[in-house]
Amino acid sequence: MAGPLVVVYDRGAASAAEIAVGLGALGPVVFLVNPSEHTRRTGEVLRRLGDVVPLTGDRETDLAAVRRLHPAAVLTFSEPMLPVTAWLADALDLPFHPIATTGLLTNKVQQRERLRLHGVDDVRSRPISSIDEWAAARDHVGLPAVVKPVYGQGSRNTYVITDDAVAHRVLAPLLPAGRASTVLVEELLVGRPGGPYGDYVSVESCHGPQGLRHLAVTGKLPLAPPFRETGQFWPAAVTDAERQEILDLATRALTALDLGPGLTHTEIKLTERGPRIIEVNGRLGGHINDLARHAAGFDMVRLAGQLALGQQGAVPPVDQPGKVHFQHNTLAPVESCELLSITGAAEVRRIDGIDGFRAYARVGDVLEADVMTRHLDLLWGHCDRHADLAALLDEAQRRICYEFRFGNGVRRLSAADLQRGS
Repeated sequence: MAGPLVVVYDRGAASAAEIAVGLGALGPVVFLVNPSEHTRRTGEVLRRLGDVVPLTGDRETDLAAVRRLHPAAVLTFSEPMLPVTAWLADALDLPFHPIATTGLLTNKVQQRERLRLHGVDDVRSRPISSIDEWAAARDHVGLPAVVKPVYGQGSRNTYVITDDAVAHRVLAPLLPAGRASTVLVEELLVGRPGGPYGDYVSVESCHGPQGLRHLAVTGKLPLAPPFRETGQFWPAAVTDAERQEILDLATRALTALDLGPGLTHTEIKLTERGPRIIEVNGRLGGHINDLARHAAGFDMVRLAGQLALGQQGAVPPVDQPGKVHFQHNTLAPVESCELLSITGAAEVRRIDGIDGFRAYARVGDVLEADVMTRHLDLLWGHCDRHADLAALLDEAQRRICYEFRFGNGVRRLSAADLQRGS
């Protein structure tokens, strides 16, 4: 009997249930679980879906535990777990991104340097480790600029800087005196006018025995300030010529990063100068598996498992369905609050074109103040044309309502209100 597929697990782009369903036909699944708040909450679910082995943080102990499993593959769908997955794969001589590549995929400073070195993109950037270094970074990068963490996802601690006063206010808590920390300062990529759509896209790609293949160009809904993602759709609302430009840039970026077998998710800004790299992620994109399943009946998690086994899975043209398939997320407020109620779920599911609605937040959840992307729900559906998308989403957003207790009282906000940042 073949050994199991070992999934290094924490919060990521695929849920435990998606992983179990997608990989189940390929072999038994073992979850190698990183201790975190997320895995503590999902522990019972994980144990129902497969065998669970805890990560201890001690490399020799963890490697010995995985060796005893005689795994056929090791993989992850979690951004923070990429380095440990690469290390295990290297030690076990199993397919995955090389250790050095995961450094390039997870460290934004290293990634920018590699892309610049290979002539892929010339986004101005500079890491700083103290507020004293701000002035030199500002002079190099220019204003407006973006400050972001060197490691991280979900727009955590990502801010637009328009002047020195804003810079000092933002950087003070990110670079406290006496503590070793670094942030990346980058030029602000200004998107071209996108109408009802976002001014960026993502490219979903795979790298296997037959080399690099692009699977989809994913259209995006407009960002909520400062950089919070609200949803995505297939097919992207770009021309054939723009699509080719986007794919050419993604090819050059991924080639520069020396990928091993696996999936990647490349975010690209659409500017007046043409497409520019935002960042490359070395794993499945968030909610992309759901989108592929609804739009094309294709399981991206299964494809990830096949690549980890050294196989080249067959992939249909997933991002060119006959209709426009979309996902939308309502974003949590950026202020601290407590969720008191959710209404409108049954009503929104009755709207023609809405295929499903799932609440992620629960009544009683306390949400801390944060500017990162935090999703309260997932809404998905389809329409005949891109031109129909905005009206359908507007109708759905007016039906879903959340009630919160803030420090200054209780407020009832629709998903449309939250989209506008009310």
